[in-house]
Amino acid sequence: MTHIENIALNPEKKIYFVSDFHLGAPTEQESRLREKRIIQWLDEISKDAQTVFLLGDIFDFWFEYKQVVPKGYTRLLGKLAEMADNGIDLRMLVGNHDLWTFGYLEKEIGIQIYHKPQLFKINESLCFIGHGDGLGYDNLYYKIIGKIFRNRFFQRLFAGLHPWIGTGLAIFCSRKSRAQTGKNDAAYTSDEKESLLVFSKEYLKKNPDVKYFIFGHRHLPQEFEISETSTYFNTGDWLNYNSYLEFENEKIKLKKS
Repeated sequence: MTHIENIALNPEKKIYFVSDFHLGAPTEQESRLREKRIIQWLDEISKDAQTVFLLGDIFDFWFEYKQVVPKGYTRLLGKLAEMADNGIDLRMLVGNHDLWTFGYLEKEIGIQIYHKPQLFKINESLCFIGHGDGLGYDNLYYKIIGKIFRNRFFQRLFAGLHPWIGTGLAIFCSRKSRAQTGKNDAAYTSDEKESLLVFSKEYLKKNPDVKYFIFGHRHLPQEFEISETSTYFNTGDWLNYNSYLEFENEKIKLKKS
């Protein structure tokens, strides 16, 4: 990964990072309440936001059919479109739950989409930013699933299902998976078992100029100094923490709404 995108941050503005809204889960009622909290937060940060990074799993399931828009996210999509129309720079690094994006969010909403982790230089700070799935030593499951989900053949096969069937099946599988592994996935054990933290440390050895590693996926708000000049952050989630990151004056702060 050698390409670096530059972002010149206005000194009067901020950049925000957030992930793992998982809208649609675990129930429609709970998702609707969470969506309203998210809209309130987006209204608050719109006052000083220059760029907002959505670091994946914004939706618990997202698949863009050519003529069908997944229901359940109307308020969020409308708010994001309003923010984009008002000049706020929106960028999304897709997660393992919402990687099936094929142009709708870009054309209709105005979100710049990234399907892989990306290096960004925000003023003088070099940042490695991504969702986090498939990175690290213990993510064999996500690596296999990611290859299947990104395969054009399987995408076309799924698109051939009626949306009612395909969406229902995907939501059922997602909820079943979360019920079995959700608590364990969101539990901290030790630094050595935090695969994204380990990945960041290994990546830093060959790329010592990276100041910040920023991920979602783990569902835990985290901040670890991994060297004298580099820090690992995880945005956490909005199922339990309502947490996010705020970048201002070359510094990142982990906050909760």
